[in-house]
Amino acid sequence: MAKSDPLKRPEIGLQPPLGPWSRRTLDWVDTHRGGTILATTIALASSFLADHYAAPAMLFALLIGMAFNFSNDAPGTAEGISFCARTLLRCGVALLGLRLTFADVSQLGITSIFGVVGLLVSTLIGGVVLARLFGRSTAFGLLTGGSVAICGASAAMAIAAVLPKRFLQEEDVLLTVVGVTAMSTLAMIVYPVLFRYLGLADVEIGYMIGATIHDVAQVVGAGYSVSETAGDIATFTKLLRVALLPVVLLAVAVIFRKEAGGATGLPWFVVVFIALMILRNFVPLPEALLNFVNDTSRFLLVVSISALGVKTSLQKLFAPGLKGLLLIAMDTVWLLAQAVVFAHVFLM
Repeated sequence: MAKSDPLKRPEIGLQPPLGPWSRRTLDWVDTHRGGTILATTIALASSFLADHYAAPAMLFALLIGMAFNFSNDAPGTAEGISFCARTLLRCGVALLGLRLTFADVSQLGITSIFGVVGLLVSTLIGGVVLARLFGRSTAFGLLTGGSVAICGASAAMAIAAVLPKRFLQEEDVLLTVVGVTAMSTLAMIVYPVLFRYLGLADVEIGYMIGATIHDVAQVVGAGYSVSETAGDIATFTKLLRVALLPVVLLAVAVIFRKEAGGATGLPWFVVVFIALMILRNFVPLPEALLNFVNDTSRFLLVVSISALGVKTSLQKLFAPGLKGLLLIAMDTVWLLAQAVVFAHVFLM
């Protein structure tokens, strides 16, 4: 009887063949793996730097991602980068719905709530008007005005995800994220001093901070740098602005879908956003789950911004000149001026 060779490998034919679905899954993973790993690595590095140097993680993600622009068209990373920049972005925006509670924003009072809504609408309109004066499109005006009016880089990416591709370029999105992040960081430093100089009390300062600074992290930092009262009011006010994001996304989707050919229906991630917001407010959920979803949403947004950074070079980003950044600065000043007038008329 012949002895079997212990080193002999089993015949390949004895292994069960892969089904069509399994083969497609493996092919998808193979084509998307490289870019996804690159974007995730950049996001992890950006989060580490943000934790240690007290700067926005999204800004680090953009800058580091741009340094890897040479990987955008590489066969091993191109598909994964596009997946992160588009699909993961929508997933991150959808999960934002679990961050909102009606109880928090209701503490602001009717006058303050109407004030926030009015400031948001006026800033959106101002963004479109300024964009047209600068020779830019209505879509770019909605993008810049919405990012200033609602919640900074997150709003910019959410609005960009709703707008049809033919109305907006990826360079416009990155330029908006860079500009609004820079303005928000500057506002975090300057606004508390300015509002104190104007003679506002802590409650009024908190409201002004929450109504004018773009990103949530900078609102919290600026508010609690004044006092706990100012920090609480600033956070509540900011939550109201974020709560208006699905309304703006719905309006933008309807307007531009008609213009793009009459398509109907909401993007899936907007539907999920609204559903999760309703779930958050009517169903008791474990705090650990909410914290996990919040962290996951934020990280997905950082990964998607990392991918967007990889997709754009500095040369392309600033090809239109500095008009885009100037436009965002003017939107910021316009929002601030309106808020100061509102505070003197209704709050003082």
